[in-house]
Amino acid sequence: MKNKIFAASLALAATTATAGDNGLMHKDSAMGVTETVDAMVTAMEGAGITIFARVDHGAGAASIGEDIGDSQLLIFGNPKVGTPAIKDDPAAGLFLPLKVLVYEDGIGGTKIVYEEPAAMLGKLGGVSDEAAYLKTMAGALAKFTDMAGN
Repeated sequence: MKNKIFAASLALAATTATAGDNGLMHKDSAMGVTETVDAMVTAMEGAGITIFARVDHGAGAASIGEDIGDSQLLIFGNPKVGTPAIKDDPAAGLFLPLKVLVYEDGIGGTKIVYEEPAAMLGKLGGVSDEAAYLKTMAGALAKFTDMAGN
């Protein structure tokens, strides 16, 4: 499984993604925060993915007089993919549905961040490193964030 994760990381690195030791994937977007999230929503809905919530952290901060810049969290999923993970280990429900954060960095750029499914669900005893849904989730996250970031 480590070889598969390494290979996937190399493939994603070509799209300006960087993976940290903490399992977080970081990508740059050529668009603003709202436009990036809009593009992800459009692509996901077109693929039959359910959008559960769009949380505007920037607006929340502004409501208390604080400025964190533009920052939105997109929460989405597909029960056909997530349900097997929850069946393998009910605690997977703490991590699902999937989430992607898009935020404005301190120098005006837009960043996309998400947690790699293998790192996120690998913490659980009931989820196998070889579970097919991990690859499906990772592929979907890479695809939709790449589409939105370019």
